[in-house]
Amino acid sequence: MSDTRAKKILHVVGARPNFMKVAPVMKAVAKHPGRLQQVLVHTGQHYDYQMSALFFEELEIPEPDYNLGIGSDSHGAQTGRMLIETETILLQERPDWVVVYGDTNSALAGALAAAKLHIPVAHVEAGLRSFDRTMPEEVNRIVTDQVASLLFTPSRDGDQNLLHEGISKEKIEFVGNVMIDTLAQALTREERLSYTTAPGTEGLLEQLNGRQYVLTTLHRPSNVDDPRALSDIVSALGDISAKVPVIFPVHPRTQKRMQEMSLREWPSEFRLLEPLGYFDFLALMRKAAAVVTDSGGIQEETTYLGIPCLTVRPNTERPVTITHGTNALVSSHPEVLLSAIEAALRRQRSGTPAVRPELWDGRASQRIVDVLLRMD
Repeated sequence: MSDTRAKKILHVVGARPNFMKVAPVMKAVAKHPGRLQQVLVHTGQHYDYQMSALFFEELEIPEPDYNLGIGSDSHGAQTGRMLIETETILLQERPDWVVVYGDTNSALAGALAAAKLHIPVAHVEAGLRSFDRTMPEEVNRIVTDQVASLLFTPSRDGDQNLLHEGISKEKIEFVGNVMIDTLAQALTREERLSYTTAPGTEGLLEQLNGRQYVLTTLHRPSNVDDPRALSDIVSALGDISAKVPVIFPVHPRTQKRMQEMSLREWPSEFRLLEPLGYFDFLALMRKAAAVVTDSGGIQEETTYLGIPCLTVRPNTERPVTITHGTNALVSSHPEVLLSAIEAALRRQRSGTPAVRPELWDGRASQRIVDVLLRMD
């Protein structure tokens, strides 16, 4: 008699970028209730309402079956606590597959816990490389890919990186970008994208209507934990705000560093906001003249939307956003950054690009589920 038991998929998430990736995959899994069941583990790596619960609400992610409440800590301590707690859950749930997302400590901990228990691991957003091991995320990517049994890549360069590292091509599945699944679905919600709702943003889109503005995010340690780098970036943004508004939703880590440095005097058009939910941020991003960021996901979203993006980093694990998109790497040196922003503002926005990266079509999550369904 054949085994008709539904295959159990256990997702491990913990940080804001994970939530945007797990949402479409869980929706795709839910379309196969007789063949697949799923369990959601939230490590609590991001725990503020604006960084976690709000995303669950907006993206219609089910309540986690387990919330570990790990919170902030050093990389080693945080990952170690996640590993211990996740192992306990895996021993209880005994899933057929553990699915992890991106390059967070939550992804690494989930992958290691599963691999040590001989539970197959599927890594969504596998194969991305910055080739800079000073980045904690790069270490997480490499180790997670080495222990994974299935590697779902968002772009062809990911396949090549994995093959170069000796990973069998039978384990690699090029499926496209699940972040774009979430973005494409959100863009159909025109009524939700016509205004912002977060405190301090009421009427902001109306105030900015017809004006150029720059949208900014910063959170990487190399930018916000280095006083010189943070001061340089803020200086350039302050200067450009004398010409066009700068909208800056401030990550909690960045806010803390700016307070420590007494960076508190801002021009009136340099508008600092609390972290925004997905729809509020997208409403602002899709109308921005340019985006200044150090986020990986925003490099991808601006590529899909055709918006000039300046990534304040010396490298990127998403080179397709440069070769096939609107992204450019730029130094944090204030004169260099200011010049790059001014050049981006002078360029006429092309709007939605005619050609997007391969398989960035809103169906990556279904491809992932199709592969999971056919696995023994």
